[in-house]
Amino acid sequence: QVKLTESGGGSVQAGESLLLSCVGSGLDYQHYSMGWFRQTPGKEREAVAAIAARSGATRYAQFVKGRFTISKDNTKNTLFLQMNSLQPEDSATYYCAAEFMPSGPGGVFLMHENYDNWGQGTQVTVSS
Repeated sequence: QVKLTESGGGSVQAGESLLLSCVGSGLDYQHYSMGWFRQTPGKEREAVAAIAARSGATRYAQFVKGRFTISKDNTKNTLFLQMNSLQPEDSATYYCAAEFMPSGPGGVFLMHENYDNWGQGTQVTVSS
């Protein structure tokens, strides 16, 4: 059974940084394309960043504007999201997601419909 567990959220001031992690069990990260999404109450879940299973290719939402970096350590089954220059509008619950890619470099997906496996989320609060 696939399980994804996020950590690293917290409360910070505007301009500060956070490193989110997503550790997985029941899956091998080298066979999964993965992404980070976020959601606030009353709003739809939106993509933040995504990374391919094997090629290392990445994509980011426009609002990231070079502030966030997604990375994946397949040897440790861990996905990361380094978030710098955080702003109050970045406050949300952040989720990691994984989609099985059995062959090829793996796609880079920014649509939540592409993912079948989700974590429970970690809360990020940014104060001005």
